[in-house]
Amino acid sequence: MRPGSTAAAIAARQRQTEEKLARVETAIGQLRRERGRLAVRAIAERAGVSATFLYENEAARALVKDAVADSRSRHDRQAQREHDRIEASWRERSLNAEAELTRTQKEVFAHRQRIGELMGQLRDFDQMVPGESVQQLTTENTTLKHRVHQLTQEHRKLQERLEGARSNLRFAKKRIADLEAQLLEQGNAPAARD
Repeated sequence: MRPGSTAAAIAARQRQTEEKLARVETAIGQLRRERGRLAVRAIAERAGVSATFLYENEAARALVKDAVADSRSRHDRQAQREHDRIEASWRERSLNAEAELTRTQKEVFAHRQRIGELMGQLRDFDQMVPGESVQQLTTENTTLKHRVHQLTQEHRKLQERLEGARSNLRFAKKRIADLEAQLLEQGNAPAARD
């Protein structure tokens, strides 16, 4: 073999390698724009090169490694933003339910105090007022007891809603933790394959 033909073959091989590297860069850019899965096989298929080329050529391997790492970190940031949004929503619901429960408890307490005062007044009037006024006070007392019953039911319903919100929050946190674990496993699995 002549030295000139060897140099020409080496130059042709370098041009082919440079063309392949350019196609790999183009394929990575296309997959990023399309939000496609950045993996060695997908990049090799899109660029029209072999996976072996991507593994054996140092420049191609570095391009793929950087693209996959960037894709994972971008995906992790998106997952974290979604996680934060969901958690904030559940936290807000829980805080609202707790605030409503506190308000209702204060209202029930105030009504119970008022009922106690009225019961004391009723006893006082019963001793000093004729039967007609007693009937009116008894009716008012019944109305107040009914109102206390209603408030107690509202309190119970709000308590149940709070428990439901807390349960949903626990479920959401568990689900988010599971999804994060899956993301970590998925992140580790492709790294092991590369």
